[in-house]
Amino acid sequence: MNNYFDKIKKKLTDQFKIEDLEIIDNSHLHKGHKSFSKERFHLCLKIKSIYLYSIPRVDAHKFIMKALNDDLKNKIHALEINIEQ
Repeated sequence: MNNYFDKIKKKLTDQFKIEDLEIIDNSHLHKGHKSFSKERFHLCLKIKSIYLYSIPRVDAHKFIMKALNDDLKNKIHALEINIEQ
């Protein structure tokens, strides 16, 4: 796995009770877009977490976005979050 993705995984698992986390890089799907940059990722997070699933979705997304705040400013252009039980 991409070393950067390992860092994302560590940030999230250090802060939240997560049973499983899959990070999917969808950057290649956006190559033709006007704002596309090779330095910034389009990611999909598939998170299996009883804790995050049990709280309101807006709150869970806010917590994740806060944990990845610096990454969203510098390395992540788009982020899709899917949370399952």
